[in-house]
Amino acid sequence: MTFIKTIILAAALPCAFALPAAAQDAPQRLATTRLTAGFHLITAEVARTPEQRAIGLMNRPSMPVNDGMLFVFDQPGQQCFWMKNTLLPLSIAFLADDGSIVNIEDMKPQSLDSHCSAKPVRYALEMNQGWFARRALKPGTKITGAPFGN
Repeated sequence: MTFIKTIILAAALPCAFALPAAAQDAPQRLATTRLTAGFHLITAEVARTPEQRAIGLMNRPSMPVNDGMLFVFDQPGQQCFWMKNTLLPLSIAFLADDGSIVNIEDMKPQSLDSHCSAKPVRYALEMNQGWFARRALKPGTKITGAPFGN
C-alpha cells in the first residue's frame, strides 16, 4: 500500500507545480467595486495582494468599455507598472488616498517600459487606453467609491 501511495504522490507532484504557471496563462477574475468619475460609472476589479497585482490584466484579449482594474497597495509609494504579457493598450491613473488623479500614463501592450506615479500613492486604476482622455479626466479630477471613503 505504501508503494501505491508513493506512485500516486509522484504522479500528482508535477501537476501541483504546474498549477501556478497555468493560472498565469489565463486572465484572472477578481471581485469588483463600483467607482464613479463625475457621471461616468466604472466597474473595477480590485487587485489587493502582491500576486493579484503582479498578474493584473495580463492575457486578456479585450475588456468592456467601462471596466478596469483598481490596484490597492498597503502603503503609499512610487508605484510603477509595465505591460509584460498584457495584450490591451491601457491608460493608468495614479490616485491619491482621496481618489484624486495624480497623473495619467498611456501604456503600450507587451512592453517592459516603466510607467510610474508622479508622487507616492496607494491606488492605481487601469482602463482601456484613452478612456480618461475621452472623458476629459485629468490630474485633480476625483474618482469616487468605497475604496476612497466616499
